[in-house]
Amino acid sequence: MKLKRVGAPVPSPDGKWVVFDCVDVDLEANTRISHLWIVPTSGGESRRLNQTPNHEERPRFSPVGKRLIWTSKATDPTQIWICDFDSNAGALTGKPNQVTEISTGADGGIWSPDGKNIVFLSAVYPDCKDDACNKQRDEEVKKSKVKAKVFSRLFYRHWSAFTEFKRSHLFVQSVEAPVSGAGNGTAAGTAATTARDLTPGDHDVPPFSLGGQDMYAISPDGQEVAYTSNIDEVEATSTNNEIFVVPIAGGTPKKISASPGADTTPLYSPDGKYLAWRSQARAGFEADKWRLFVQDRQPGKTRDFTENFGRSVESFTWANWESDKGAADIYFSGESEGETPVWHISPDRPGEIAIILQPPSEGRHSPEYHVDDLVFSGSTLYFSRNSISAPNEVWSVTFSDRLTSLNGKAEPEPVTHMNDALLSQIDMQPLESFTFKGANDEEVEGLMIKPPGFDPNKKYPLKFLIHGGPQGAWGNEWTYRWNAELFAATGNYVVVMINFHGSTGYGQKFTDSISGDWGGKPYVDLMKGLDYVEKTYPFIDKNREAALGASYGGYMANWILGHTDRFKCIVSHDGTFNTESAYGTTEELWFPEWEFKGPPWKNRELYRKFSPHLFADKFKTPTLVVHGQNDYRLDVSEGFQLFTTLQRLKIPSKFLYFPDEGHWVLKPQNSQLWYKTVNDWVDQWCKK
Repeated sequence: MKLKRVGAPVPSPDGKWVVFDCVDVDLEANTRISHLWIVPTSGGESRRLNQTPNHEERPRFSPVGKRLIWTSKATDPTQIWICDFDSNAGALTGKPNQVTEISTGADGGIWSPDGKNIVFLSAVYPDCKDDACNKQRDEEVKKSKVKAKVFSRLFYRHWSAFTEFKRSHLFVQSVEAPVSGAGNGTAAGTAATTARDLTPGDHDVPPFSLGGQDMYAISPDGQEVAYTSNIDEVEATSTNNEIFVVPIAGGTPKKISASPGADTTPLYSPDGKYLAWRSQARAGFEADKWRLFVQDRQPGKTRDFTENFGRSVESFTWANWESDKGAADIYFSGESEGETPVWHISPDRPGEIAIILQPPSEGRHSPEYHVDDLVFSGSTLYFSRNSISAPNEVWSVTFSDRLTSLNGKAEPEPVTHMNDALLSQIDMQPLESFTFKGANDEEVEGLMIKPPGFDPNKKYPLKFLIHGGPQGAWGNEWTYRWNAELFAATGNYVVVMINFHGSTGYGQKFTDSISGDWGGKPYVDLMKGLDYVEKTYPFIDKNREAALGASYGGYMANWILGHTDRFKCIVSHDGTFNTESAYGTTEELWFPEWEFKGPPWKNRELYRKFSPHLFADKFKTPTLVVHGQNDYRLDVSEGFQLFTTLQRLKIPSKFLYFPDEGHWVLKPQNSQLWYKTVNDWVDQWCKK
């Protein structure tokens, strides 16, 4: 809770500064508040940029670097604020001003290349033609004593919220001569002009996302906006996000993508010649390989630049090497066997992909090696970087020229040191990897964390963590919600994590292999992996082992409950218990329909084959059930069913119920309670 949670790097156009948002957690107040920070790229201490108590995030420099915008909660709802920036001093000058005043709130601001306009997001009623209509509708809802809602189609709730019958739209607004607001962004000012809706209609622009790269961009000539939207009739069964372009002056959008799967995160090359985006080939499969598509805008020809690349493209950015006749290159991160290296590709040589940043020579799973939030400024690449033993910091690597970058000769350096002092006081063990023969005699990777002060001559109990997704993976990265280092330190346990069949980062064939086989190969991998560590590492006490999992990991915990009694206890967090009821209570129906090959009434045999609830007669292991009321991905009824079954079977069990959490436990005091309850439960059954 004392760690500072560093956001994405935002370099100034002149290359002197990096601005970023950073979240502070106040455990006593039960809050998480983000502030703006700045650090010189040449090295030095980070400092607060704007001394205000308000929650502020998502800073963005104007094209010439003389102004800065950000999202602020100085008002309710949030709005975008602006202030002049002095690059010589690395400071805001004058008083921040509120640049948007739309009644539905504003977020996600980006600058037009001429610095005259910003494009931002706001959720509005699709049938309203102006802000007055939206304001009136919101006031009517707020004042009404009737809270009932009438639904006429699916996607009436998503992730952790019910629909308010609004749609996210892109707006454009001038930032010229904003009227002065209050100093330090502590009160509302007056917006300069009225915002104009660029994407009217009954569709979200962009679709719902849990974070990551922007799903919209402005062309370098400032004349066009590219964005992501899903216009399929039944969104609950569709992953078919598409890329559209629309004139920034307004007009009819044009769809430029053609894949039946998802297309997202459009980004123009610096010279405006190309438009790149990430694309998935298969409809309805959210874990398909993310390919990198690049369209030559003049002829309109689109190519897959990663056709022969075996990994998925994650965060990507363009670089413009002016010294090499303006050659535009793409740098991207991609998960690979528990690490996230940085790769390079050029429109000049499609298909030739080179790795430019990879783990040091001392071996895989080295410190600070999960990379995200890539952005180029001049000849320097900035990015977020974390590891199993340290949360995000901003890093950079500067290349002398394009050739040097292609050869990956330059060494990355940390730009921020927000958590160095605190982490220097903490004893954390390195992440270790091992491989074994899993299902079908195929190689599977496992990871291990030993407790602080580890003594190989002692016997240690085991926490066996099972990842979610199911198309996810354990890797050399930091997490606040399922922190392996904390699990190892609390009570002195060895932590083991298996990247079973279905995990990402080992090729798409390996990822695909779990679909339609939830309780098959993954379960075999987990049991064989556990067999391997018991036989290989004499310090593991096989009589004191606990299995813990969330989401798909919660499903697998429930599956284990009915298929083996080798664990002393189980923790099942937000897991599927009854596959058929889970189908009817989830929101993203494309997920079960892909994983179980259709809806239950068309493929009931597969649903029942892998449904944990049908094996309740074999349940024996003490189990802690955890679920949140606002979890609409895996409805809380799944947790209720599991707990009811355990209680009726008189199996020792507890239910940790969060009335104010969704699929993730996010509130600081709830998170603290979660860790304490989970670890106490394991201690109860696994400590001598």
